[in-house]
Amino acid sequence: MTNKLQVSKRELRPRSLRTKLRKEGKALGVVYGYKVDSTPIVFDEMDLRKILRDHGDNALIELHYDGNKINTLVHGSETDPFTNFYQHVEFMAVKMDEETEVEADIVLVGDAKGVKEGGYLAQSLYKVTVAATPANIPERIELDVSELGIGDSVTVADLPEDKSYTIVSEPDMHIASVNEPVAEVEEEESEEGSTQEEASEASSEEAEESSEDKE
Repeated sequence: MTNKLQVSKRELRPRSLRTKLRKEGKALGVVYGYKVDSTPIVFDEMDLRKILRDHGDNALIELHYDGNKINTLVHGSETDPFTNFYQHVEFMAVKMDEETEVEADIVLVGDAKGVKEGGYLAQSLYKVTVAATPANIPERIELDVSELGIGDSVTVADLPEDKSYTIVSEPDMHIASVNEPVAEVEEEESEEGSTQEEASEASSEEAEESSEDKE
């Protein structure tokens, strides 16, 4: 599916014009890359937001302006910290038969059996780098964790293979694990602390008795 975004060339100045455009719901940006000179553009912010919401951050976007059609990927963006409005977006023009490296989301699916036994699932890696042609970049990569028991873990090497892209990240990078219940860990630590405390008290009593014997 082609995601079309209508854009217009814009002037870099004055600053007041940029402010006016943003108040009208327009986002500013720039397109550059394959066979494209760096060009400042403006577009409806909501149009881009809908594309990324429906198809993910790696969506292939076809920019339309001045009779041109340019295949692009979002290479970077700046958003308002309070409203999350896209203030400025960088679009990178891409060659459709050439691979590019991007980050894809890792999504864990299934109910780990270790969680059903009382453990908890902890995820430490949320994105993985992949190499693919623009049309084959995955929106996300799902990893089934249903068979994970307490103490089990998964790494990048466990991600499913797909002929449409290549995983670039190191295979031994840790993604997630099922850990022991927190309550049990705390209980073990508490018991260990009590044992040490008892041993310490016993040692003190022995030292006192030894001292009394000497007297």
